[in-house]
Amino acid sequence: MVDSRELVALPDGADTSDLELVGQAQAGRREASETLARRHRQAAYLLALQMLGNRDDAMDVTQEAMLRFFTSLGSFDRERRVQPWLFAIVRNQVRDLWRRRQRRPGEGLGEAGEALTRQLADPTANPEADLRRRELKQRVWRALAKLPAEKREIIVLRDFHDLSYSDIAQVLDIPIGTVMSRLHGARRQLRAQLEEGGRHA
Repeated sequence: MVDSRELVALPDGADTSDLELVGQAQAGRREASETLARRHRQAAYLLALQMLGNRDDAMDVTQEAMLRFFTSLGSFDRERRVQPWLFAIVRNQVRDLWRRRQRRPGEGLGEAGEALTRQLADPTANPEADLRRRELKQRVWRALAKLPAEKREIIVLRDFHDLSYSDIAQVLDIPIGTVMSRLHGARRQLRAQLEEGGRHA
């Protein structure tokens, strides 16, 4: 299992691009692989946590995804960016875990809202404003947990990781037009869940 201390974001210590680092890693330079891992491991872990709602599972998925990331580095498509490629691996690992455990996608995600909002909280904000933001994020996560997996993941990729439509299309292996229509439908469904939750609050 990955030690949670290893998932703390670390400075890269270099201005080298991801593409250059991939080339160096393919040539056997261990420090290039380590820099790539530092840059992208935290985002991979957060995506897994956002999809699974369980820290231990997210750590295990992240570890396996990073291993697959580096063992498949030789087949990396130089026309792609590293993060969407890694996110596609994380997504596949998450879905494999669901299948193995026969677990409903989203199960436990609502209960993970507090952990997620603590991780995403702005430490520079004043306590009252931060509390309001945390409460809003918890409401969003409870609503997200009720969405189908394909709706939830596209909102997470676009609104929480700020991926472009092109990047999302690569992660999900769907056309850009499908990304746009699915995202529109997912946001509409999320708003409906938030409104329903507000009426029952």
